[in-house]
Amino acid sequence: MKTVTVNIVTPDGPVYDAEVTMVIAKTTSGEIGVLPGHIPMVAPLAIGAVKLKKEGGQTELAAVNGGFIEVRPDKISILAPSAEVAETIDLARAKAALARAEQRLQQKQDNIDFKRAELALQRALNRINVQEGNI
Repeated sequence: MKTVTVNIVTPDGPVYDAEVTMVIAKTTSGEIGVLPGHIPMVAPLAIGAVKLKKEGGQTELAAVNGGFIEVRPDKISILAPSAEVAETIDLARAKAALARAEQRLQQKQDNIDFKRAELALQRALNRINVQEGNI
């Protein structure tokens, strides 16, 4: 079975580097699946999970908070402001972030940046779903 190298990189450094048989990612215009040999492309990513299918049928998950996916026939690079593979996500911390974001949104005060709180909520939910495998 053919494979392609996938790198997920953040400003803090590399998060993932492995050979996979397929990548499924959520772009701003919808979900895409990329196989080895795919034509070159670049697409903006939405907050969401990246599914990394490996040989043998196993799937790994990574929580990505936006960024870009660059596809080349032999390599896929994901550049994101922040990303975590499922095993490294601190579930208690993600749930605390979710509670803080929900509280900010419920306060409905004029000085609260609504869009920022909404994005924090999406990021927290994404991390929780990836860590728990609810994708």
